[in-house]
Amino acid sequence: QVQLVESGGGLVQAGGSLRLSCVASGRTFGQYVIGWFRQAPGREREFVAAINRSGSSTYYAASVKGRFTASRDNAKNTVFVQMNSLEPDDTAVHYCAARGGTLVSAREDQYDYWGQGTQVTVSS
Repeated sequence: QVQLVESGGGLVQAGGSLRLSCVASGRTFGQYVIGWFRQAPGREREFVAAINRSGSSTYYAASVKGRFTASRDNAKNTVFVQMNSLEPDDTAVHYCAARGGTLVSAREDQYDYWGQGTQVTVSS
């Protein structure tokens, strides 16, 4: 069982930056792939980024590649996503999620545990 808590969301102007954090409970955090997803009002939840268990491999949605960077600190049970050059279309509730196994995935149905989400709002 893993419990996830996101933080770091907020209101920022277009072109600005935010860093989201996802802190997990449990001593086996390093055994989980972590994904980031987001859901804007009136839209389906969509994949943003994923990072493998060691942090050596990352995978990004085309819409954020080059602007977002995922990283993790297993000693602190924390995953980060640095979001730069934010755009109004990035406005959404951002969620982190955890899955067992070794492969990163963009499919939300492959993630077993979810946080409550943190709101990111980008003004134009």
